[in-house]
Amino acid sequence: MSTEIKNEKLYTVIRAPHISEKSARAQEHNQYVFEVAAGADKKLVKDAVEALFSVKVESVNIINVKGKVKSFKQRAGSRNGWRKAYVRLTDGQTLDVTAKA
Repeated sequence: MSTEIKNEKLYTVIRAPHISEKSARAQEHNQYVFEVAAGADKKLVKDAVEALFSVKVESVNIINVKGKVKSFKQRAGSRNGWRKAYVRLTDGQTLDVTAKA
């Protein structure tokens, strides 16, 4: 029963792959970018990626992205911030984040 809870937690850690020009360039160096939960730490992200994709992770870097300040109907407001993780895989490992399930 504890493995089910652990698997459910792993599925909530990684929200989605982050697809951009910068992340596409990072993939050339065996590095992938994911949007992760706000409370996720490096160890949790590493465990989640290794369990979900069956790959070996070399390192994880986590960045907090601040929300942009925008105006909504002449009032100042801001969008929500989010957290992203740069995951570097060991040599020889690959990951297809653009594949549809």
